[in-house]
Amino acid sequence: MTFLKEIHHLSCFLPATLALGYKYGLPKWHLKFAEELAATCYYMYQSQPTGLAPESVLFDSRGISTLESNNNLRPETVESIYILWRVTKNKKYREWGWNIFQAFERVSRTCYGYTNIADVGDIQSSVTDKMESFFLAETLKYLYLLFEEDDSILSLDDWVFNTEAHPLPIQKHPFSDEPY
Repeated sequence: MTFLKEIHHLSCFLPATLALGYKYGLPKWHLKFAEELAATCYYMYQSQPTGLAPESVLFDSRGISTLESNNNLRPETVESIYILWRVTKNKKYREWGWNIFQAFERVSRTCYGYTNIADVGDIQSSVTDKMESFFLAETLKYLYLLFEEDDSILSLDDWVFNTEAHPLPIQKHPFSDEPY
């Protein structure tokens, strides 16, 4: 079996899944792994001159190399940062989210909205004149929720997010407080 030392931004949902597993009874190593993987996803942002993550990177003896240099305003990292904040209350997750939001504002914001970036390694990168709908529906929603007071809008004990960040109520068993 060959292991590839690459990560795609789409994989950065996994820290949220692991953190929720820990929150609901799985062993502590789930949370430790979630935090380490989230740090790797965040590093994909911080390692670039624009402060935005590329679609995919390769890790090797020289460090990090970009495989796909575009940024499509994806939500997976901020989703995990939001969930980790809610599970741990570690303030670094709010700092990470704020740094990512500032990078979107600085690099991706246009007079008509936000746009994908062609090359996160180039601060003068061309924009693509395209904004995916998930940026508003997911990325900005998770960033907004990251800075809301705890449980003031959506309690993780009462709501679950589907893959498009739509909150769905957790149905409780009619004779107990346990979910179905």
